[in-house]
Amino acid sequence: MTRSVFFDVDGVLIHGYHARAERTRRWDDNLQADMGVDPQRFTQEFIFDIFVKKVVTGQMSVIEALEKRLPSLGYRGSPMAFHHYWLEHDSVLNQPLLDVIARLRARGDIKLYIATNQEHLRASWLWSHLGLSQLFDDMFHSARVGVRKPDPAYFAFIADRIGSQAEPPLFFDDTPKVIDGARAAGWEAVLFDTLEDCTSHPWIAARLG
Repeated sequence: MTRSVFFDVDGVLIHGYHARAERTRRWDDNLQADMGVDPQRFTQEFIFDIFVKKVVTGQMSVIEALEKRLPSLGYRGSPMAFHHYWLEHDSVLNQPLLDVIARLRARGDIKLYIATNQEHLRASWLWSHLGLSQLFDDMFHSARVGVRKPDPAYFAFIADRIGSQAEPPLFFDDTPKVIDGARAAGWEAVLFDTLEDCTSHPWIAARLG
């Protein structure tokens, strides 16, 4: 019996932002020295403002947003170059987890998906450049869907795409409110912190054994 299994990106597949601040791996430690942009201001004036509100939901491209906001942060270079720097420094794969996912994929009876709050260009970077397309069947990123997790419409979009399921989708995410939203949508959702949160799950463990 085929089951659909979903994984979040940041804090799960990628070591970067994490719902628990102490587990976040910062990508911007050298942002001031390398690009002349204060990381705290970038977070407050770009990430929490225009990025989360418009870019991650697909209302504005990340390049357009960077073009608009970077000059006020002291950067007058190419937004393309800045975005590439961002991608390069915020793409540390959780290889042990990906190795487990590769073992699951080799079984042939599991549909593997990514469920993430993500803008289009980074989603494409993760899918193509970092090779997640080799492990997963599809990526449902918020800019594609038009809303962010845990909006009920996000899970409804996925349900429409994957169709009727014999078992509830199994989902690993690091954010408690997303876990609550997934469960409200009828998914089996597991709060992910370490690799063992995946490998020790009874359904997963039975297929790894």
